[in-house]
Amino acid sequence: MARKHSKYAADDARPSEDETPVVLAPCWLCGRPTGKTIVWHHPVPKSRGGRDVVPMHPICQQTVTANFTNSELERHGMDVTGLLANDAVSKFVAWVAKKDPDFTAATTKKQR
Repeated sequence: MARKHSKYAADDARPSEDETPVVLAPCWLCGRPTGKTIVWHHPVPKSRGGRDVVPMHPICQQTVTANFTNSELERHGMDVTGLLANDAVSKFVAWVAKKDPDFTAATTKKQR
């Protein structure tokens, strides 16, 4: 159904894209600026009572879920340094640091 009234007041001008600065949130895992695609990841899984979300690259989120179980993620909580202590994750972060923010690639399957 169409709106009866405009989303903007009659005297307000619509904000142009030139006036609005684009603020790119850094990725929670690797610290690089996020690109066009942002995944809002629950550091503590929702199944374990997690409510907080953090911005991540899709490839970084895939790496976290491939290397940690939900119970391990629950133990680490919002502390990213515990995840970076894992050898596989620290090697990944060092490798992806030189990539473009919108870089994507296939990741390995869960190694449990």
